[in-house]
Amino acid sequence: MTTALSVNINKVSLLRNSRQTTIPSPVRAASLCIQAGCQGITVHPRPDQRHVRPDDVFALCDFLKDHPHIEYNIEGNPFAGPHSNGYPGWMQLVDQTRPHQATLVPDSPDQLTSDHGWDIKKSAARLRPIIDQLRDWGTRVSLFADPSPQGLELAAELGVHRVELYTGPYADAFAQRSPALDAILEEYVQAGEAARAAGLELNAGHDLSCENLPLLLSRVEAIAEVSIGHALITDALEIGYAAAVKNYLAAIQRA
Repeated sequence: MTTALSVNINKVSLLRNSRQTTIPSPVRAASLCIQAGCQGITVHPRPDQRHVRPDDVFALCDFLKDHPHIEYNIEGNPFAGPHSNGYPGWMQLVDQTRPHQATLVPDSPDQLTSDHGWDIKKSAARLRPIIDQLRDWGTRVSLFADPSPQGLELAAELGVHRVELYTGPYADAFAQRSPALDAILEEYVQAGEAARAAGLELNAGHDLSCENLPLLLSRVEAIAEVSIGHALITDALEIGYAAAVKNYLAAIQRA
C-alpha cells in the first residue's frame, strides 16, 4: 500500500488574501501540484475566510472535474453555519461541491489552527446526523482524532470511513528531539492498530514535513493518506511546487 499525498493549499490563499489581488492562485497551485504527482487536494474553508474562501472551493471543484483521479478533500467544522461575511456554512459548501472526502475537524472560529481531535463519545449524538448526511451525498467521511485508541470503535459505529490522526504532538517531539519521541510514536501505533481493528482506514495530518514523515510512516502501518500544507507550501516558496511535491513523494517512498 502506497500512502497518498494530499496537498493542503490554504496557505496559498492566505498569501493572496494579504493583498486585494488574485495571485497567487489556489487553482494554479493545485494544477502544478497535480502535475508533479500528488494524489489529492485539500482545503479548509473557515468562517472568517482568512484562508480558502467559498469562491475558491467552487473554483477548485470545477477545476478538478477535469482531474477525476484526484481526490478533493474538504476539511472543517461541520457545525460552522452561515456568516454575515458571505460564508454559506461548511455543510452547505460540501453539499454544493460533493467532494470525494469530508474531514470533520472540531476547530472553533478563534483557533489559529487545528490543535486537537474530537471527543468522540461526547460529540457522537451531534455527529451522527452529520455523518449520515455526508454518506447520503456519497462523500467519504474522515474524523479528525487524537492519537488514542479511545472512541475509535464508536467512530466506526457512527459510520465514519476513516480517522485522521492529529500529528501535531509527534511533529513537536520530532522537532525538539524529545526523549519522549518513541513513547509518543507508540501512541500513534496503538491508535492505528485500534482503527484498523474497528474497520477504519487511517489518514494523518498536521505539521508533517519531509523530515518527520518517513519515521511516522515506517512505524504506523497502513496510513492511506497524509494531508500536508504548511511545510510543503513553505518549501515551495524556496524550490517551487513541483520540486516540493516530488520531495514529499520521495519521503513517502523512503518509508
